[in-house]
This record gives sequence, C-alpha cells and structure tokens, in this order.
Amino acid sequence: MTEAEQEKAAPDINALEQEGEIAADYVEGLLDIADIDGDIDMDVEGDRALVSVVGVKGTELVGPGGEVLEALQELTRLAVHRQTGERSRLMLDVAGYREKRRAELSKLGSEIAAQVKRNGEPKSLQPMTPFERKVVHDAVAAAGLRSESEGEEPLRFVVVLPA
Repeated sequence: MTEAEQEKAAPDINALEQEGEIAADYVEGLLDIADIDGDIDMDVEGDRALVSVVGVKGTELVGPGGEVLEALQELTRLAVHRQTGERSRLMLDVAGYREKRRAELSKLGSEIAAQVKRNGEPKSLQPMTPFERKVVHDAVAAAGLRSESEGEEPLRFVVVLPA
C-alpha cells in the first residue's frame, strides 16, 4: 500500500475530534434549550466520532425504541455537516442506551445464528435501525454465518442465512 493509500485508509483523528467538538457544542445547546442536565463525553471510536450524554435523568432523550435518540443523532450530524461540509458518521449516545442495546443485539445475533445452524432455515428479524442491523450482522459473521439486509427504510430488517 502506498503512503497516499494509507493516509486515505486511516481515519483523520483531528477531523474526527473536530466533529466531536462541533457535535458536543450542538448537543449542549439543545440540552440548555430543553433545560436538561447532563454532561458531554467525546471520544473517537474506530473511524467515527462518539459523543455521549451522561448523567441525564429519564428517557425523554432516548424515546421509545431509541426513536428520539436517532432523530437527535441525525440533527447533530446535520449540524456537523453544515460547519464542516463533510458527511458525518458521528455516533450519539444518551445514558448508555446504545451500549446496552449493542450488548442485547450481539446476544440476539449469536442466538439466532445458533438457531439457523441447528435447523438450516433462514431467519428474518424485526425491522431495525442501521446501527442495530450492523451489530447483528457483526454477531452473525462472528458465528460463521452470513446475513443480509432486506426491505426499505424504516422497515429494513436482517435475514440470517444458513452456511
């Protein structure tokens, strides 16, 4: 791999940190407007900025099934895009919701993969967000099987396929 290809392949940590700062400022402004107490943590995880709102009481920033969190994430990505001109893959988390959901979905993906291995029949799951589908795809791949996403947003779902 040439030096230019390596630079293109490696995430630009400075740019991701800048995304995180822009996003944190935006989310902090939203918290102020809504008069919600919470602290902001920023990190870079892999090839994306991660902004977490911690110390919040209640679930109004997550909503049923994470719907409010998804909307806040999209608004935050738009705010980052407006300032940087670049598409953002920023991940927003509130009160550890995504980490808990990641653990649940990893377990689900492993269990479904085991079930599909046993009976040899494909298994379709419920519609999920892109984040949720990726977690399930990763768990299924780790179990040695394939999976595909089918359907149209917002009803896109994972199908686990036998070997």
